[in-house]
Amino acid sequence: MEKTVIPRHIGIIMDGNGRWAEIRGLPRVEGHKRGVQRVREIIMTAKGIGVEVLSLYAFSIENWMRPEDEVTVIMGLLESALKEEFLNFMKEGVRFKVIGNRDKLPENIRTLIESTEEATGHNNKLVTQFALSYGGRDEIIRAIKKAMELNLPPEEITEKLISSLLDTAGIQDPDLIIRTSGEQRLSNFLLWQSAYSEFYFTNTLWPDFTKEEFLEAIYEYQMRDRRFGKVKIGAIKCT
Repeated sequence: MEKTVIPRHIGIIMDGNGRWAEIRGLPRVEGHKRGVQRVREIIMTAKGIGVEVLSLYAFSIENWMRPEDEVTVIMGLLESALKEEFLNFMKEGVRFKVIGNRDKLPENIRTLIESTEEATGHNNKLVTQFALSYGGRDEIIRAIKKAMELNLPPEEITEKLISSLLDTAGIQDPDLIIRTSGEQRLSNFLLWQSAYSEFYFTNTLWPDFTKEEFLEAIYEYQMRDRRFGKVKIGAIKCT
């Protein structure tokens, strides 16, 4: 793999846990458990090849509308996974970060997130950004409200300002966004930040998404011609 074109920031919409379980006649919770195991493997693979930021869409703001028992299970899995992975984050130099509307999260989860973020804040091998209680539109609205509180004149409301007020402030925009499970949409994930991201869609359900397919997505990314709205040099010919 060509190290010079490794995407600096990869976002993943981890979709298909429930369907994975249902196909096998298992409770949906079993799909979520298997999904957590897959997260560990992908984090270590990303770190190993030099990815700087990995953003994982773990729980959308719309997911609060799911059945209460399923939400409770997911929150419990999140709490357990954070406690279990803390020492590994420290050992591997992984910085843990959460983006999303934290006000909706249970207090014990918020406290655990804050303590883990603080403890791993100086780790510099990989930033792992979990989108929890996250929605791109909600994030933009919250950023606009912050901008309004600054009482700035209209000419000072710029892209740079809005970017600085988003949950992802200080983090480069994603180069590549991967979505599993066969769906081909963003589902409210990093709407502002993904303006010029490359996309990789796969039918593989998240619990079956291996490090080999993760690397395959990066190989495909390396074949893309990213122009960010510009014309490729040499493409314009005078007649």
